[in-house]
Amino acid sequence: MLDPFCGCGTTIHAAQKLHRRWVGIDVTHLAIALVERRLKDAFPGIVYEVHGVPRDNAGARDLAERDKYEFQKWITATVGAQPYKGGKKGMDRGIDGYLHFRDADKKPQFAIVSVKGGENITSGMVRDLKGTMEREKAVLGLFLTLNEPTREMEKEAASAGLYETGGMKVPKLQILTAAQILDSRRPQVPFGFTEGFKKAGREETNQDRLL
Repeated sequence: MLDPFCGCGTTIHAAQKLHRRWVGIDVTHLAIALVERRLKDAFPGIVYEVHGVPRDNAGARDLAERDKYEFQKWITATVGAQPYKGGKKGMDRGIDGYLHFRDADKKPQFAIVSVKGGENITSGMVRDLKGTMEREKAVLGLFLTLNEPTREMEKEAASAGLYETGGMKVPKLQILTAAQILDSRRPQVPFGFTEGFKKAGREETNQDRLL
């Protein structure tokens, strides 16, 4: 089964459930990330191949140079966050995405995501994120960058302090590079109560497929 515009993955989900071979295609990295999350939730242990997404830092850099908006959506979705306004272009008020989670009392909280895919990154960008966090009343901030942060940027992030809930402490402002994310590093979130995309119900079947 071929779905050349797989979107949120409804058709390939059905094909997988019916034990059919499938190929899903979509032009945006956000759609691919959503489909991957849906398949993994519904079919634990599923094995498939994904083509056309960054696999190493060179691939991430190539994507950032070709299309900064797709890089932004890719790296935001990869850490489990949701792009601001679904990734639509326009004024973002310093917000590129949100990562939702719950604190020790199960109260909804969120982190603001800021993505920088350019060569020149500065401590001023980290200060800007701190200001956006205060304005939006976000308890955490995630600064996702293609390049390694400077020492001044790390000091600025550390000055934001720690967020504590239920005896757990995590940095309020965290900097993650594309290389770290590709190496499976993820934001530090209390108790792991992440609530990115809506979770798909678990299915009973499992077969290898191609995405």
